[in-house]
Amino acid sequence: MQINESRQPSVNGGKLKIAIILPYFNDLLGIELYENTAAELQTQGVKKENITLYRVSGSLELPFAAQKIITKEKPDALIALGIVIEGETKHFDLVVETTHQGLMEVQLKHNAPIAFGILACKNKEQAIARIDKNQLNKGKEFAQAALIQATI
Repeated sequence: MQINESRQPSVNGGKLKIAIILPYFNDLLGIELYENTAAELQTQGVKKENITLYRVSGSLELPFAAQKIITKEKPDALIALGIVIEGETKHFDLVVETTHQGLMEVQLKHNAPIAFGILACKNKEQAIARIDKNQLNKGKEFAQAALIQATI
């Protein structure tokens, strides 16, 4: 790959094991985000049986679940998905910042790649635009990020 290339390199994921954690909070949107992420992993050669989905209550539970999964299952990469939609209080900021910091600490502590797939959106419409495979399709981007990290 040339240093000035701006596109993601293609990765052969044939032998990779990928764990995905998805909160139940904002479940319908989350499921679509997961499906787009899993579809891209398979497009890049990851076998369906090598993609394991774990569910947690909400985004704040992601760091602990990531730590447990990395310790027990030892995936080649982990993708932490979630959708946090801003409300009327500071809870939004606390959830996003705490989750991000927790996931960063886990990946550095365990030397394990974690793709941060948390969408922090102002409203549901913004979330839909980022999830939809015909729009921004962030699930595809999160899958690609995880695969690149897994092969470093």
